[in-house]
Amino acid sequence: MKKILVTGCAGFIGSHLTEYLLLQKNNVIGIDNLSNGKLKNLESFQHQKNFKFINCDINNDKIDYILDEVDIVYHLAALADIVPSIQKPSDYFWSNVNGTFNLIKNCKNKKIKKFIYAASSSCYGIPKTYPTPENSPIDPQYPYALTKRLGEEIIIHFGKIFNIPTVSLRLFNVYGPRARTSGTYGAVFGVFLAQKLSNKPFTVVGDGNQTRDFTYVSDVVDAIIKVSKKKNLSGEIFNVGSGQTVSVNKIVKLLGGKKIFIPKRPGEPDKTFANINKIKKKIGWKP
Repeated sequence: MKKILVTGCAGFIGSHLTEYLLLQKNNVIGIDNLSNGKLKNLESFQHQKNFKFINCDINNDKIDYILDEVDIVYHLAALADIVPSIQKPSDYFWSNVNGTFNLIKNCKNKKIKKFIYAASSSCYGIPKTYPTPENSPIDPQYPYALTKRLGEEIIIHFGKIFNIPTVSLRLFNVYGPRARTSGTYGAVFGVFLAQKLSNKPFTVVGDGNQTRDFTYVSDVVDAIIKVSKKKNLSGEIFNVGSGQTVSVNKIVKLLGGKKIFIPKRPGEPDKTFANINKIKKKIGWKP
């Protein structure tokens, strides 16, 4: 039976991935420092005998012995969001860059069969091509985007050096249950849901005409699993998106209710739209 490590297991995507892996009878070690993740996200599976939770930062020296019996690493731990990354860039660099290096550095001389990294579509900045393919220019517009891109380069580079098969998945605007609901600029679906339940107006960034490639969290988990089962992918990068777009104003209209407008975030594109032809062709995945 495989032993799997999920970093960021108490986070939004990490908790869904962990839950799925446990349903498939895998032995899972989940680590999270709970800076973003919540213990509440573990409630449905935290007492399963094949799951072990460790409250641990990925920069911690404990990572070395945690990896001793691990076959597969799913690396989802990261600090997220735009504005906080501008306010506290050192925190983001420590978590997303140093932490990623510490993790893969400690994979050296272990028995790691695959290392899957959750990257971000924000690495494209403000794309010139839509839908945006993986070979588009990289142009991060804010520290979060930069640190996630540097993490991607680190895992691909050291994967080659240490002979560890690595794959990076550039995720587009993931939504679903357990998505973050706090913060003025939080994940739009989660924030809108919280505002709807509280009978508050929806906070719309900019004019609301911007469109996003919203990708449901179960589709993302399916892509992660399918990629991890495929051989001969080391060093590959794949977009993971829905392959379609919808405007923020349309979401507000569907939900019904009043809206208030807040300033647009620096460096934020008016559109995100994933070209997912590569992952469809090579992996056979579709949302």
